[in-house]
Amino acid sequence: MTAPSASHPADPQAGPRGVLSGHLVDAVLAAAVTVILVLIISADIGGETDSDPFAYLWAVGLGALMLVRRRYPVLVLAVSVLGLFAYYSFGYPAVGVAVPVAAALFSAAEAGKLRWAIGAALVVLAASVFFRLTEGAPASVVVGYELAGHVLLMAAAMALGDGLRSRRRLVAEARRTIELTAESERRRTFERARAQREAVARDLHDALGHRTTVISLHADVAREALGRGDSSDAGAALDVVTESSQAILAELRRTVRLLRAPEEASAPAGTLAGVLEGLPTLVGPGMELTTSVEVDAPLPGVVEAAAVRILEEAAVNIVRHSGASRAAVDARVRDGELELSVVDDGCPGQGPPSVPAAFRTSPSAPSQASPAATGYGIIGMRERAEALGGSLIAGPENGGFAVRGVLPLVPDGLMGDGRGGDDKNDRNDR
Repeated sequence: MTAPSASHPADPQAGPRGVLSGHLVDAVLAAAVTVILVLIISADIGGETDSDPFAYLWAVGLGALMLVRRRYPVLVLAVSVLGLFAYYSFGYPAVGVAVPVAAALFSAAEAGKLRWAIGAALVVLAASVFFRLTEGAPASVVVGYELAGHVLLMAAAMALGDGLRSRRRLVAEARRTIELTAESERRRTFERARAQREAVARDLHDALGHRTTVISLHADVAREALGRGDSSDAGAALDVVTESSQAILAELRRTVRLLRAPEEASAPAGTLAGVLEGLPTLVGPGMELTTSVEVDAPLPGVVEAAAVRILEEAAVNIVRHSGASRAAVDARVRDGELELSVVDDGCPGQGPPSVPAAFRTSPSAPSQASPAATGYGIIGMRERAEALGGSLIAGPENGGFAVRGVLPLVPDGLMGDGRGGDDKNDRNDR
C-alpha cells in the first residue's frame, strides 16, 4: 500500500467513485465561495470604489481556486491572501478578511499544511489590524470586536480541515490494521495447516516405514525358511508379518481420525519400554544389540511418543542402510532431559546380509541427495526433537553412524509445530 503524500490526504474512498466524489465536493465549495463573495460585494458596504465587473471576476477567480485546492493547497492559500490584498488595494467594497480566505485555510489544514494556514492567517490579521488602525478606526472596534470574529472564523476553518484530515488518517489506519490482521490470520491458518500436514507426514513415514521394513524383512526370512523346509521359523516370521500388518491398519485408522477430527485423535500407540523390547525382532538375530535404559519415572506423553518414533526410525535406518554387526541403544533421564542415542558400526549404503537386496541402498548411491529423492527420516526425527525444544544430531561417528537426541521433560513446544532441515551427513534415507 502506497502511503499518501502530504499534499494528498488519504481518501477513505478509493477508486473512480472516490475521485468523482472529491471533484464534486471541490465544485460545490468553489460555487459556495463564489456566491458568498458575490453577495457580499453586491451589498456595497464601504469602499472607495464602487463594485464593477472586475470585483465580481475576482470573486469568481477566488472560488475557482477551490478546484485545484487538493493538488496545490499552499499555492491556493498564497494566491487567496495576495488576491485579498489586491482587492482592497483597488478600494472595492469591504468583504471582510476571514470570509475570502476561510476556504483556503480549510484546504491547507485538510492537506496537512496547518503551519502554513496559521502563518497565512496571522499575516492577514496583522495586515487588517494595521490598515484599519491607520485609517483611523477605533482600536476598541478593530481589536475588541472585528478581530475576535475574524479569529474565530479562521480558527474554525482550520480546525475543521485538520479534523477531517485526522479522521481520514484514522480511517486509513483502521483499514490498514484490518488488512494486516486478515493477512496475519491467513498466515497463521497456513502455518497451522502446514504443521498438521508435517505431523501426519512424520507419523506416516515413521510408523508405516518401520512396519513395512519389518514386514519385508520377515517375509524374506519366511521365504528362506520355507526353502529350507523349516516351517517353525517360517511360521514365526509370518506371525510378525501379520502383527505388523495389523499395526499398519491401526496406524492408518488413527491418521484418518486425526484428519477428520484432530481434537478426538489419540496419541500414537507405543511406549519406550515396548519399542526397546521389540528392537531385537526388527534388527534380526544376526546383529549384536545392546540396550541401556535409565528411566525411573513415567515420561510425559508427548516426550515418550517422540522418543518412540525417534528410536524406531533410527533402528529402521540401521536395518535398511548399514552393514552393521553391532548396535547400541541408550535412553536415560539426566538433569530434566531424556537423552537418546542409537550408535552402530555400519557404513552408509550397505544393508546387512539378512536384508533382501531389493531393500538395500546401493553402495554407489550418492550420500548427498534431496529429501524428495532420499527420504525424510532424519528430518522427521530432528523435527520431533525441536518441536519439544530439544535437539538431535545424526552423522558418521567412529566408522559407524550415530543418532543422538535430547528431549526436555518439560517441552517448550508442541508436537507437530517443529520444523527441521536436512543433514549434510545424512544417509540416503535417514
